[in-house]
Amino acid sequence: MRYVGGQSGLPEINVLLAEDDRGIAGLYRQRLELEGYAVTVAADGEAALAAAFASAPKLIVLDVRLPELSGLEVLERLRKDRRTRQVPVVILTNWEDQEARARALKLGALEFLLKSEVRPGELAERIRDWLAVRESQPRGRPLPEGTPAAS
Repeated sequence: MRYVGGQSGLPEINVLLAEDDRGIAGLYRQRLELEGYAVTVAADGEAALAAAFASAPKLIVLDVRLPELSGLEVLERLRKDRRTRQVPVVILTNWEDQEARARALKLGALEFLLKSEVRPGELAERIRDWLAVRESQPRGRPLPEGTPAAS
């Protein structure tokens, strides 16, 4: 299955991007939409939670430092709710902190990425890969250790 929606009758893949910097959010959103993803942008943690519960995204990209609730608080709440427990989450941040990285991965984030190291086009490619791996897994089961999405 190809994860480019909106083309050739394929369904759109909904991605939630939680990012409080409008410029950065615009760059990532534009590239993801060019790749065919339907992107919802949330500018703070509370809005991210509300959007996740309302729109059932296929994948969530969270910044760590968000107003209202931090990305890690959002991730923790997503994991506690049955509606979002299994939604893949990727952390994309400028905050290079080993404790935050460890906590995010313990809470089930697929990856902890630094914005300075991941261009918007690369994120779009990785989303396609993460979703392909997720799609190949039995429903409700965690990704096995060592898969591209779990590394």
